[in-house]
Amino acid sequence: TPKAKLFWPAFLLSFASDMATKLWVDATLGFADRIQVVEGFFYITHVRNPGAAFGLFSTSPAVLRLTAFIGITLVAIAMIFSFYRRLAPGERLSALSLGLILGGAGGNLVDRIFRGEVVDFLHFRLWGGYQWPDFNLADSFIVVGVAFLVIELLASESETRSDPAGEDASASREISPAGRD
Repeated sequence: TPKAKLFWPAFLLSFASDMATKLWVDATLGFADRIQVVEGFFYITHVRNPGAAFGLFSTSPAVLRLTAFIGITLVAIAMIFSFYRRLAPGERLSALSLGLILGGAGGNLVDRIFRGEVVDFLHFRLWGGYQWPDFNLADSFIVVGVAFLVIELLASESETRSDPAGEDASASREISPAGRD
């Protein structure tokens, strides 16, 4: 189906690229090392995040933290497949979005299972000396996938609002008797 032609490649490419970049960072950089890519702005680093986004819960007991994160991720993956199954065959953007989210979730899940933490390596310094917390490609794929879903939701909401009755314009037209317009 058209949705499968986007979902599975999006999943495979996002998962594989996340895993490959993390392996490259592990093989190339020692912990806390960094490579400057764009002076004063973008660096490739090697850090580990035992917590969630922005390091949340990183000081929680390891067994509790890992059990919770792995459980939540498995529930999220089940929900992704449930949403995917409910998509119409032509819902390409939603399928692409769910594939990206699944690839990102899967990449971080593999890290948590085999490393007990997630490898992060993308580091940006922004205005005023602010440094965005390090992240990885899996996080990026999740964010992009969610953004695509929001865009599609807003677009479909806009279509619904333009036709408040929720009817197809051609179906709502009355057919006038022959000779009367």
